[in-house]
Amino acid sequence: MGGLLVSQVTTFKKIWSTKQGGPDNLGTTFYEPSDIPQGFSSFGSYAHPNNIPFSGHILVGKDVSNNHLKPALKSPIDYILRWSSHSLNVTKDGEGYVWLPNAPAGYKAIGYVITSSSEKPPLDRVSCVREDLTDTMTNPTNADVKTITFEDINVHDLGGLNVYHSKGGFALQNERLAKLSGDAMSSMPNLTQIEALIKSYAPIVYFHPDEKYFPSAVHWFFNNGALLYKTEWLMPIPIENSGSNLPQGETDDGRYWIGLPKDEATKERIKAGDLQDANAYFHVKPVDGGLSTDIVIWLFYPFNGPSRAQVMSQSFILGPLGEHVGDWEHVTLRISNVNGELSSIYFATHSWGEWVSPSGLDWTPDHKPIVYSALFGHGSYSKPGTVLRGFKGTSHVIGLRDDMSQSSKSMDTGARAVVVAAEYLADAVVEPPWLNYMRKWGPKIQYGVAEELQKIKEGLIWFLRKPFQKLIEKLPKEFLGADGPTGPKAKSSWAGNEELIVFQARDEAI
Repeated sequence: MGGLLVSQVTTFKKIWSTKQGGPDNLGTTFYEPSDIPQGFSSFGSYAHPNNIPFSGHILVGKDVSNNHLKPALKSPIDYILRWSSHSLNVTKDGEGYVWLPNAPAGYKAIGYVITSSSEKPPLDRVSCVREDLTDTMTNPTNADVKTITFEDINVHDLGGLNVYHSKGGFALQNERLAKLSGDAMSSMPNLTQIEALIKSYAPIVYFHPDEKYFPSAVHWFFNNGALLYKTEWLMPIPIENSGSNLPQGETDDGRYWIGLPKDEATKERIKAGDLQDANAYFHVKPVDGGLSTDIVIWLFYPFNGPSRAQVMSQSFILGPLGEHVGDWEHVTLRISNVNGELSSIYFATHSWGEWVSPSGLDWTPDHKPIVYSALFGHGSYSKPGTVLRGFKGTSHVIGLRDDMSQSSKSMDTGARAVVVAAEYLADAVVEPPWLNYMRKWGPKIQYGVAEELQKIKEGLIWFLRKPFQKLIEKLPKEFLGADGPTGPKAKSSWAGNEELIVFQARDEAI
């Protein structure tokens, strides 16, 4: 890290804890790293919510800059008391105190120190980082930060995902965190290591027993009748096995799209997919400057089935709403480049998603993480069951419904893995032509189902009609009729970190 060597510590000494507040109202425990390697320094304390099993690590650093005038690390010159638990009205183990290291000029504190005593910590307890190795965290809103709220303090547990700092390290809002320099790319996995990571961590996807629309290999989709359409053409054309005759790059101008043939038998066969020989497509990229690796696993479904809704005890299919050709879904594995371990998995579902730590995952008997695919819509979930995305302002059960279940229909994403992109490896990975097709993978659709929706609405009890109307109004555009979906490289998450884009219905889930 540009003169700063980082290592990882997984042993801790408990300092202070609360028994209430925080996630699930079970409190949070604060620790100090112990058994720090010789020559390394701590950056701050560790916070871990009590509602999940204890497992974590924290980064420690060592100055290897050989810059005697301005080393990478320096001790603080003092501490400032930022918060104490005296006014915190919860069950707790004594009192806790949060201290901000007062950094020397040209340096920044990137962590906070927790004590169980009102006495200031010793100056050699932590180190501050040279300013040019820091960055600013401003109003963290993504999945990297889990907020534990006390009465007058927000402690952000960086949960292993925001590796600008370290798993469990905590900071107050708007403070600075260490960042990585370009030479940290040397920690990124090579192709052999990527294959080993895929073998170790590629998940098993379980499909609902009633699922009708399964994944396929992209070349299977092309070879079995998918066609390329263009507004100026009288007839569509077949697509080459690799997609070599698809328009490449540029932006979507609405002139091209991929569609199905008119023959009904062929169309239905394509829509069903080909689970037996389906490929999973892997995109490998650095995050946070190379301290972690994101392995994004893309699955292609030739067809996305209809949406389902629930009103009170009644569930029903919303006609053709939600149906479209060419459905791309993904999950993301975040791997620590410090020790090669799985830090978390991002489950993408419709227009939102969530990070889940290993302790929150389901696992197969041979220790593979499990992904549950939602019925017809194929969104990814970490647990089986039913998720109903409803709306605030009503006590009635109403919303879009996703159903997940473990069945005999499953896919080992590592069995037929294809690495399609790893830009940091330059020419070591050759991207297939279809990946650079930036237009639509399905036709523009206009369902014309207003009359059907009106019939459903009129059949409801009067006080449910307004909530049902709100549900319809908040559906993504593709549900009501819009352009077909785009491919992986056109997604906003392709070039950056995953964002926690929460569909409003999830926040308002019944």
